[in-house]
Amino acid sequence: MPLAPKREIFGWAMYDFANQAYTLLIITVIFGDLFTRVIVGDAPDYRLGNLLWSLCIALSCLAVALVNPVCGAIMDYTATRKRFLFVTYVLTVTGTALLYFVEPGWIAFAMLLIIVTNFAFALGEGFIASFLTDLGPRESLGWISGLGWGLGYIGGLVATAFSVAWLGEVSLENYDTVRWVGPFTAAFVLLGCLPTFFWLRERGRARVLPAGESVLHLGFRRLRETWSEMQQFRDLRRLLLSIFFSMAGIAIIVSFAFIYGAQVIGWDDDVRALMFVIVQFNAAVGAIGFGVLQSRIGSRLTYLLSQGLWVVAILAIWLTPEVAALGREHLGTDWQAQHVFLVAGCLAGLSLGSAQSAGRALVGLLTPAGKSAEFFGLWGTAAKLAAVFGMIGLGLLQLFFGLADAILFCLALFAISMLIVAGVDERRGMAAADAWQARGD
Repeated sequence: MPLAPKREIFGWAMYDFANQAYTLLIITVIFGDLFTRVIVGDAPDYRLGNLLWSLCIALSCLAVALVNPVCGAIMDYTATRKRFLFVTYVLTVTGTALLYFVEPGWIAFAMLLIIVTNFAFALGEGFIASFLTDLGPRESLGWISGLGWGLGYIGGLVATAFSVAWLGEVSLENYDTVRWVGPFTAAFVLLGCLPTFFWLRERGRARVLPAGESVLHLGFRRLRETWSEMQQFRDLRRLLLSIFFSMAGIAIIVSFAFIYGAQVIGWDDDVRALMFVIVQFNAAVGAIGFGVLQSRIGSRLTYLLSQGLWVVAILAIWLTPEVAALGREHLGTDWQAQHVFLVAGCLAGLSLGSAQSAGRALVGLLTPAGKSAEFFGLWGTAAKLAAVFGMIGLGLLQLFFGLADAILFCLALFAISMLIVAGVDERRGMAAADAWQARGD
């Protein structure tokens, strides 16, 4: 398959550029912290706020897991991926803008908007990923996927830099200013995604529905067929299981990293702002750098290395207070936990960019042409069910043990992911995809 035009690849990657603003500003950096400490505000340990935030993410991801595979089947059959993507885009922008109207204590309204917008955002992630296999030959998918994630983190860095400078601290006293995070994020996503809809092509051929069959019935029938056909793709099945555990850990880090910094580390606002920059920069480096590395050592090994890097990053997060104390006691340093936490942020950023880029590219390598929306629908389902599992697990663990120790749950998740993906044979998986395609042709 020839490489798509540069303008189209750029348009595809710009969706990641724009949408990263939602992930960062709403889920990770500002609104999640605002929800737990101000809107719910159950000081001093915020365990109820943390639990409710976990439930918001879990419920939205559960809805995605239920809907995504059926949507993928319908999109492949009717060649309507771009239309489905546009609907999720509009819903994300509209719901995020409405966050401005949430007041402290309006817990139910805030939860509803987060569930709806995260549902739409996450669906769009799966829809845009299904275009990856249209953009070039297999040997190019690693760097194309890395470009998307890399631009995404650059977009997040730009959005965060502007918002932090403008919005200020997350506090009740500053609420009238920081509430603008919703409209700002909505505008960033609205404008940033325009190149996607102008330049990304809808490939595939729409087929006529059989007489007496509805689109919904078609979707469920195609889903049953896809599930049956998955039995022929042993390595893809194993990869999706590994992605389940990896994405469970990533969902926790994305949703709780800055909450952890505020509640456990107790960082200052200037350190929080510096962490924004560090995580985004290193995530972009990880996505692009590991994308290039995939072309040299293979996507499976690259993905495996990214999971190992996550294990180290989680240990660094958990041990931050101890490392700071040891430095003061034995080395005579003036280390503060919040400064040591920045080092953990460097590792987490590299891990975040590399794991997501390598995982998406590896799914693309093992997916036959003509099944991209359906199989990426299963990838999205695995990721969102993982988020449900991870968020509920973390929410319950922090309720009983506190957030500081509950973070070790992530370490176990990434270790399990490594063990599972070690059994994936990349060449065998690509051969299975080629064999299925040959039979279809």
